[in-house]
Amino acid sequence: MTEMSSAAHAAAVGTTGFKAPGTTPGKTPRGYAGGLAAANFGVYLALLTPVMVSMAFKIQHIDPDNADASLGLVLGVGAFFALVCNPLVGRLSDRTTSRWGMRRPWILGGAVVGFGALAVVGVATSVWVVLLAWCLVQASLNAVLAAANATLPDQTPVHSRGKVSGIVGITTPLAILAGSFIVNYLPGDVERFVVPGAIALILAVVFVLVLKDRRLTEKPADRLTVGKFFGSFIFNPRKHPDFGWTWLTKFFVMFGYAGIATYLPYFLQEKFGLDEAAAVSTILVANIASTVAMAVSAPLGGFLSDKFGKRRPFVAIAGAIMVVGLVLLAFAPSIAVVIVAQGIIGLGAGSFLSVDLALATEVLPNPEDTAKDLGVLNIANALPQSIAPAIAPSIIAVGSLTPLGGYPTWYLFGALVALAGAALVYRIKGVK
Repeated sequence: MTEMSSAAHAAAVGTTGFKAPGTTPGKTPRGYAGGLAAANFGVYLALLTPVMVSMAFKIQHIDPDNADASLGLVLGVGAFFALVCNPLVGRLSDRTTSRWGMRRPWILGGAVVGFGALAVVGVATSVWVVLLAWCLVQASLNAVLAAANATLPDQTPVHSRGKVSGIVGITTPLAILAGSFIVNYLPGDVERFVVPGAIALILAVVFVLVLKDRRLTEKPADRLTVGKFFGSFIFNPRKHPDFGWTWLTKFFVMFGYAGIATYLPYFLQEKFGLDEAAAVSTILVANIASTVAMAVSAPLGGFLSDKFGKRRPFVAIAGAIMVVGLVLLAFAPSIAVVIVAQGIIGLGAGSFLSVDLALATEVLPNPEDTAKDLGVLNIANALPQSIAPAIAPSIIAVGSLTPLGGYPTWYLFGALVALAGAALVYRIKGVK
C-alpha cells in the first residue's frame, strides 16, 4: 500500500474515525471481536445451513428422480465460486479506495446480494435457477468472509490475534448447530433460505456499524493482473516437499469430512425410511453430538500436541478417529448409531483442525509470504467441498448396484480417502 502524508493520516484517524493503512493498533477496538464473530456466524449460518440440510430437501422437492446428481451439480459448482471469490475479494479489498473504507463496502454489499440470492433459491422451481442463484450466494457471502476476516490484522495487535481468532473459530460449529435448529422449526423451503440470509445481513450491518475501517486514499501502484492473482496461490512441491505433503494430508482428510454431510438427509430417508421432518430432527441431534465432540477435542488436541512437542501423531490419530466414525456410519444399524458415528467424526475433526493448523505453520515455505501460503492451504479446505459433491453421484450409483448400497459405499470411500490423508502425514519430515 502507498504511504500516506501526515495530513492524510490525521484526517483518516482523527476527523473521519477511519484507521490509516500502515498504522499498528495498540489494542483491539471495543466491540470489534464480538462484531467480527457475529458477522462470521451469520455468514456460516447462511452458507452451511443449505449445505448441511436444506439444499438436499430443496433439490428433492424440485427434481426427486435425479436428486443425487442435481444436488452434486449445485453444490459442486457453487463451491468452485467460493474457492475463487474468497481470495479474489480479499485482494480487491486491499485496493479499495471507497470513502467508507477498504472492507465495509464488500461486507455490506456481499451480505445484501447474498440475502437476495438466497431468497431466489428459496422460491426457485428449477434446478438451473437454484444453481445460478447458489453460485451468486457463494460468491457474495465469501466476499463478506474475505473482507471481514481481512480486518483482523487491521484492527488487532499481534499479541491479541490468537484470542480473537479463537472467538471467531467457534462460530462455525455454532452456525451448523443453529442452522439445524432453524430448519427443524421452519417447514417451508423459502423460510429455510430467507431466514438464515436475513440473520447474516443483520449481523453484517451490525459489524459494519461498529467497524472503524481503514481507508486507502490512493490505489497501490502495482496492478493486480489475472496472472499475478493466480500465480500467488501456486507453490513448488519439489522445492518445498513438506508443504506439499501437508497440503495433500489436509485435502484428503477434509474430503472425508466434507463428503459426509451433504448426502446425510438422503441416507437417513433411504436407510431408515424417515420422512423429511424426522430426518431433519435426526440431523439436529447428530449435529449436537458432533459439535459437543468438536468443542472437547479441538482444545484438547492442541494442548496435548504442544505438551508432547509432536504434531504428526496427533494429526494421524485424529484422521483415524474420523475413519472409524465414517465406517460406523456406513454400517449403522440404527439412528442411535448414526448419532454416535457423527459424534466420533466430530471428535476426530475437532482435533485434526486444531493440530493441523499448528503443523502447517511449521512448514510454510517463506516467512515473508505467510498469508499467501496459508491461502494455498485454504484451497485444500475448500476444494474437497467442490470435488466431493461432483463425484458422489457416480460413486453412489455404482454402490447402489452392490449389496452394501449407494450411500454406505460413499461413506466407505470417504473413509478410505481420509485414511490415506492420515497416513500421508508421515511423509512430512521437518516436523515431529
